Amino acid sequence: MNKYEALLETIRPYGSALVAFSGGVDSALLAYAAAEALGRENTLCVTARAASFPVRESEEAQAFCKEHGLRHEFIDFNEFGVEGFAANPPNRCYLCKYALITQFKALAEKQSLAVVFEGSNADDKDDYRPGMQAVLELGVKSPLQDAGFTKNDIREVSKALALKTRDKESFACLASRFAYGEEITKAKLTMVEKAEQFLQDKGYSNIRVRIHGENHYIARVEALPGDIESLAAEPLRSEAAAHFKGLGFTYVSLDLTGYRTGSMNEVFSR
Repeated sequence: MNKYEALLETIRPYGSALVAFSGGVDSALLAYAAAEALGRENTLCVTARAASFPVRESEEAQAFCKEHGLRHEFIDFNEFGVEGFAANPPNRCYLCKYALITQFKALAEKQSLAVVFEGSNADDKDDYRPGMQAVLELGVKSPLQDAGFTKNDIREVSKALALKTRDKESFACLASRFAYGEEITKAKLTMVEKAEQFLQDKGYSNIRVRIHGENHYIARVEALPGDIESLAAEPLRSEAAAHFKGLGFTYVSLDLTGYRTGSMNEVFSR
């Protein structure tokens, strides 16, 4: 909790803030800390409604703010209106985040909030994250990173504060399920969202359904290593395959390497 006190000290000098709020474990702790450091009247949590952000995540974000008495608003964000997004180049995240943060900054200015916060942590420096370039260019602050918080620190402090998000699995926007250079469409985003929801409803966490192909779509399921055997066993194997094909996938595969964050970035190391 000494580290949490340091986080509060990092936040206090800003006076007021808009928190880019996804409802995940990182932004939840950041929002909670900002409200404590700045006061709830000086903190606004903002969640973007977008095709690449599942409905369940929006609902959970709203529920968290309601539970803790945090000011919360939604904004509508059309990522398909961002030039280059649908083509899915390697810097897609930069293009998208730059446009989204621009909306956040405009809202912060409208509501006389001093700064925009986002929830990157110290561990995020180890992955390919082009969106961080937009964060730096637009002057957005990352208090968790500035205070040296790792993902484990965030979970431990969230546990100490009894935040329900302490055990929430990591989440990245649905666009991260696409191989770079393969077109992103709303229909394919919906396929991925419904496929992942099917497996989550079966009790699986830390699950990813990566989509490959332009005409015949392949679903590549990444699961925790300990879950691979049960996913491949009957009757779930046949049930999942039938469900995925009903969504529009031609082939359904199970990645034997298992779940890992940023697997679409592995192409950069080859």
